[in-house]
Amino acid sequence: MPGQSVDPRSFIRANTRLFAPPHVPELRLHLADEAMDLWSRTEEELGELGLPPPFWAFAWAGGQALARHILDNPDLVAGKRVLDFASGSGLVAIATMKAGAASVVASEIDRFAFAAIALNAEANGVTVAIDSRDLTDPAFRSGLAAFDVVLAGDVFYEKPMADRVLPLLREAEGAGAAVLFGDPGRSYLPKGEIVEVATYTVPVTRAIEDSEVKRTSVWRLVARETADGTAAGQIARPGG
Repeated sequence: MPGQSVDPRSFIRANTRLFAPPHVPELRLHLADEAMDLWSRTEEELGELGLPPPFWAFAWAGGQALARHILDNPDLVAGKRVLDFASGSGLVAIATMKAGAASVVASEIDRFAFAAIALNAEANGVTVAIDSRDLTDPAFRSGLAAFDVVLAGDVFYEKPMADRVLPLLREAEGAGAAVLFGDPGRSYLPKGEIVEVATYTVPVTRAIEDSEVKRTSVWRLVARETADGTAAGQIARPGG
C-alpha cells in the first residue's frame, strides 16, 4: 500500500505544529495549524498516500471538554486503570496521566494516530500504552473488566461508528467501569442512556466545525433501566 512508505512521525512533524489546545492550555500537541490546511486536502490526495482522514491532527470539541473535566477533577481517574477509546491525538489519555491515573491505554486503529499519541505523550512527559486492536469487535473485548474508567471523545458523529461504539461502552459499564465521554450534541448521541456531568464552551477549529466555539458536554453512560433520570439523575438535553 502506498501509505506504508510514508513514515508517520516524519509526516506528523512536517504537517503539524506543537501547540496548546485552546481549552486545555496545560498540554501541548502536534496539531494541524489552520494555515497548513491538512484537513482541507482532498480525499483523493490523501488516498494517493494511502492515508485515512487525519482525525489525530485536531483537538476535537468532545476531547477538549473531556480532558478539561479530567484535569479539573483528577479524583475521577487518580490511581485508576483507564482506557481512552478512539484516542486520536491522545489528548484525553495524556490529560488522564497528568491527572494521576495509575495507567492509561489508548485504543486506536490508525498507525498515524499511534505515532501522534507517542509524540504527544513525549512532548508532555507521560507514558501512554497503545492498543491497536479494534475494540468494537466483540472478539477483543475480554479485557474490558481490567479498566476502572473508560473514556471517549467525539465518537457519535456517524451512525456506523455509533452503532459499533455503543455496545462496547455498554459492556464496559456493565463490567463496572465508569464510562465518560465528551460530545457537543452530535447526531447519534445515545440520549436515552446518558447523564450530563458538565458543560463547557470549547474553542474549535473552524475548518472542521460549523462554528468557532461549541457548547460541549461531558456525559456519563448509565444502565438503561436507570436512564429515565429517577435513579441516576436528570438527563439534560445536548447542546451545540
